[in-house]
Amino acid sequence: MKKIRWKDWTVTLLVGLAAGTLLSSMDAQGSWWNGWLAFCLLCMFSGGVLLAAWHLAGSQRGLGLLLLLAFGLRLGLGVSLSFVLPSGGYDTPVQKAGYNSVDAYDRDMQAWELVISDRSILTAFDKTYAIDQYGGLEALSALVYRTLSPDAHRPWLILVLSALASALGVGFLWKALRSAWEEKIATLAAAGLTFYPEGLWWGASQMREPFLLMFIALVFWGVVSWQVEHESKGWIWIASGISGMLFFSPGIAIYTILILTGWVLLRMKHLKIPWKGLAGAVGVLILALLLLWAALRRGTFAGAPLVETLSGWFRYSMAWDVYQLERDSGMIQYIFRNVLSPQLKLPFYFVYGLLQPVLPAAIFDRSTWLWQTVGILRSLGWYLLLPLLVFSLVSIMRSEPKGQRAVWLWLFVVNWVWIAISALRAGGDQWDNPRYRLIFLGFQVLLAAKAWLYYRTSRDPWLPRIVLVELVFTLLFSDWYAARIFPFIPALPFKVMLVAIFGLASLIVVGGWWWDRWESHKLNKSGVN
Repeated sequence: MKKIRWKDWTVTLLVGLAAGTLLSSMDAQGSWWNGWLAFCLLCMFSGGVLLAAWHLAGSQRGLGLLLLLAFGLRLGLGVSLSFVLPSGGYDTPVQKAGYNSVDAYDRDMQAWELVISDRSILTAFDKTYAIDQYGGLEALSALVYRTLSPDAHRPWLILVLSALASALGVGFLWKALRSAWEEKIATLAAAGLTFYPEGLWWGASQMREPFLLMFIALVFWGVVSWQVEHESKGWIWIASGISGMLFFSPGIAIYTILILTGWVLLRMKHLKIPWKGLAGAVGVLILALLLLWAALRRGTFAGAPLVETLSGWFRYSMAWDVYQLERDSGMIQYIFRNVLSPQLKLPFYFVYGLLQPVLPAAIFDRSTWLWQTVGILRSLGWYLLLPLLVFSLVSIMRSEPKGQRAVWLWLFVVNWVWIAISALRAGGDQWDNPRYRLIFLGFQVLLAAKAWLYYRTSRDPWLPRIVLVELVFTLLFSDWYAARIFPFIPALPFKVMLVAIFGLASLIVVGGWWWDRWESHKLNKSGVN
């Protein structure tokens, strides 16, 4: 590997210096000199880290452009929202302060309160004090503020770190996929991770999702480096990523280990169990479970054993979200009380969660121009990704040889299990549900990239059919929302709408299946003749 040229370092540091100067001038919090020094140091550090990561990944020009865009778009969006939200958002303390979510506001404000107090930063991990469920993000934020900005609260410093984490996640994912498969799939998946609207939104906030995305991609890179490239340093990346996840969210560490352990075992041609690695994974799983247990043992579950705490917390959270969904929506109240039987409430809740954020609701939402635009873009991102995730099963079954099919099927299953968990955990919430789903976006865009590359070469008709099913749902559901705003639009009764959606979707699927069989029979018959 060639060394990074001194010219690259010079340009990177100068750009970081210019970016820091611009941010400090726009921020204007506290002493200008202190702000200038803080932003310049953090921006130069970010530039240096991205340059090193780009070089380590292979120095491809396309990857470098994606890293710059991933960092710049998120930082630019976060800074822009700080100016736009106070005037274009709602009249709430959160949006007046320029934060795009309540969680980001609460955690960041408490991190600053910790800085100006005489408490240790480790207080962030004290559940009796901290808002942050696991403490990692609050501790990191407090460390940055206390070290670089003790004179004034500068939330943009954390935005710089969020943007850096998001960009590094893109680089780590690209490197892992490039080594495990090919450059086409790596570039397409990395581009999806860069531009996916939900990722942009949370990457431009003081939230832990960008960091979790980065840690997951880093662990994946480490696993690929160890198993595919046979490099012992892969264990350094694995240990670093898992350690970060344990501080930010032990539950995510558990699921990541599950995904990648299955991936490793299924890729092995001769099933040799790596006992040292397996022992390490089991040890980390036990530690993560204990940390998760400690984080959740409060309130109702204080003093409860491990299994009862974890299962009870999930059931309680799901029941609370169902209650909130019904309480906050007159439409849901009507459906639950007049349309659906009690046995169908949970399936409806799951499907409703799967479709969040609902595109028709975003289009006809009576909101400010800013929030309506955000809602539409977030919905469009998911509604473009969803058909590819469904179609990926077709691409796996039709394009992969049997020896490699199991690996892809495993990734398909664990992706959809996580999507289901997110839907059940926060089904009707148009913010938490997509935010939880976002955490494993790296594996979702991998499936989507594979599906799209297969479709480009095969022109398989099942992708257009899946898109058509989604379009039927969107158009018919749009009538439900539009009729509530525009009285002149005739509204279909909800039961009729559900029957129409199910009937048309069934017609598309069954008709497509019948057409394929007829075409196959015709080809076979002509071949015989």
